[in-house]
Amino acid sequence: MTTQRVLVTGFEAFAGAVSNPSGEVVRRLVSVPQPELVERGIEVSGVVLPVSYRGAGDALRAAISSHQPELVIAIGLAEGRGGITPERVAINLDDARIADNDGAQPIDEAIEEGGPAARFSTLPVKAIVGALGAAGLPASVSLTAGSFVCNHVAYVLGGEVERNPGLRGGFIHVPATPDLVPAGSSVPTMTLDELERGIRIAIMTAVQTTTDEKVAGGSLH
Repeated sequence: MTTQRVLVTGFEAFAGAVSNPSGEVVRRLVSVPQPELVERGIEVSGVVLPVSYRGAGDALRAAISSHQPELVIAIGLAEGRGGITPERVAINLDDARIADNDGAQPIDEAIEEGGPAARFSTLPVKAIVGALGAAGLPASVSLTAGSFVCNHVAYVLGGEVERNPGLRGGFIHVPATPDLVPAGSSVPTMTLDELERGIRIAIMTAVQTTTDEKVAGGSLH
């Protein structure tokens, strides 16, 4: 069986939160045996990135250089979303509504001077959404990764994919977990167990699917 090396990244906590489910999922995936992945020859490594415009891209590049993956799935938190949302596109823009963990708050700055306006994921985003739905987990394709550090990492990852033949990758946003939301809030949540299962499904689907499904996955607004 050919081993498939997969790098999964998440983020540290930010904006005063005590945790970040994206980072917690990564920690779980690398610290707890994953029989579903092992039996498919999938070798998972993981890294928790800083919520830092300055540091996240360098940390991502270092992890790719160290682990030499064939596939990279970056994960981030999108509080307010009701399901797991693979991102289809990242834009060449840093525009921060809040400061990052270093106190930086860039406004209308290019991530890469002279770089393309946008970079598209090479994950099978529609197939991932279909697999998640079949497993009973809420999911949809997203057409915006925002303009905070998540989008920054998604764009940088797209550049690494362009420069490294054979590498595929993309970004997936996950909703908040119940511990991040005040009791009685209407903000949708998913449990950490659900998110971990969802990312396992995304990994397996991405490894097995190199050409995405030709199904509707767009948005009217």
